[in-house]
Amino acid sequence: MASLVNCANGLRRIDFVAPDGKRRCVRLGRCNKRAAQTALAFIERVVSDNDLGRPHDAETTAWIISLAPTLLARLQRVGLVGADVGAMNLTLGELIGRFVGAANVKPSTLAAYKQATSSLLAHFGAGLPIRDITPMSAAEWRKSLADSGLAPATQAKRVFVAKAIFKRAIRWGLLARSPFDGLRAGSQTNPKRSVYVPRDITQRVLDACPDDQWRAIIALARFVGLRVPSEIVGLTWGDVDWDRGRLTIRSPKTERHADHAVRIAPLAPEVRGILLRLFERAQHGEELIVPRLQHASTNLRTHLHRIIERAGVTPWPRLFQNLRASCATDWVERFPAHTVAHWLGHSPMIAAQHYLQVRDQHFDDAAGLTDGNAQQKAQHNAQQTAPAGDGQRRTQDKANRRKPLLCREIDHSWQSVETPDKMQEWAILDSNQ
Repeated sequence: MASLVNCANGLRRIDFVAPDGKRRCVRLGRCNKRAAQTALAFIERVVSDNDLGRPHDAETTAWIISLAPTLLARLQRVGLVGADVGAMNLTLGELIGRFVGAANVKPSTLAAYKQATSSLLAHFGAGLPIRDITPMSAAEWRKSLADSGLAPATQAKRVFVAKAIFKRAIRWGLLARSPFDGLRAGSQTNPKRSVYVPRDITQRVLDACPDDQWRAIIALARFVGLRVPSEIVGLTWGDVDWDRGRLTIRSPKTERHADHAVRIAPLAPEVRGILLRLFERAQHGEELIVPRLQHASTNLRTHLHRIIERAGVTPWPRLFQNLRASCATDWVERFPAHTVAHWLGHSPMIAAQHYLQVRDQHFDDAAGLTDGNAQQKAQHNAQQTAPAGDGQRRTQDKANRRKPLLCREIDHSWQSVETPDKMQEWAILDSNQ
């Protein structure tokens, strides 16, 4: 099928018969016998695959990708490899450009992509061929993220994007395997930034708002779980069902998924009064509930930060995200998880990973220290603080006798240093227990 020919001056070539019956050759140049034999074996595979019309296996594809541009061009000239395989020499900058150009995602997701791609380009360089990125160099990039002091969730997000970029390269036939395979991304959640915003704190913030439009933004996020601003910006009065107490929500974030473009959520009583005031003051023909959000120059995060400080409250991390998460936490304590997930527009698994929070109230409820057990708790505290009677004194004396000697010496009920006689007396008492 193919044969290795040794030429003068150490040059070598491989002769083979093309599908059209003509004899052709691939010049290898100067190379050792072992490299020439390897090239011969793979070229025979390529010729066989082309004759049978079957795709190359992973090992053959990896060999083609590893070829120097000059030898790859020679294979293309004789028809062994298609012209599009030249894209295998794509640089990292070109691959990222293709990936971003083909991404059908929202602008916010593109912004997250840009952070990850900028990190890749800064570390590897835009002109580095993607075939030259090895698992070792990918691991070094991963370590550089940790050394830079980025939060673990941020590191995980960037690794996730990098893995997605190179998986797409494999799907496009540009790589046989990804150098980022096996690289652990980690969790994209950061529990330290998850904060439950209580209702009383929310009310203080609502009271500090300059107008009802701001109150609507905060209340819709905290008590209906809307995403800010994407799910509030297009909210209209036609989406409010006053009689049935329901709100129709259109979600740009999930509209790509089947049956997730529109959802129905309950109109919480904390929101109804605010929306009624806005409706009464709305200008004739005004459809939008919060017209302020139409202005792209409005910096919601900065304004909310000021409102929270005006309310005398310390701003919490992830201002709007934690309002939505607090709503999810409240709802899941009262309603089935699948119902809450439907109202909020995500799956129960996503809710558990990114929204649901463990509150101090949960510990108090489990320990029986809630307001419903206030009388029992008061009686317990009274018993702990009541003067010791004879029975209690005897019980306490018995407990003290069981204490180790060192503990008795530092016990606040014994201020003097134990004498040898007293220590002997304690030893006799201990032996009688």
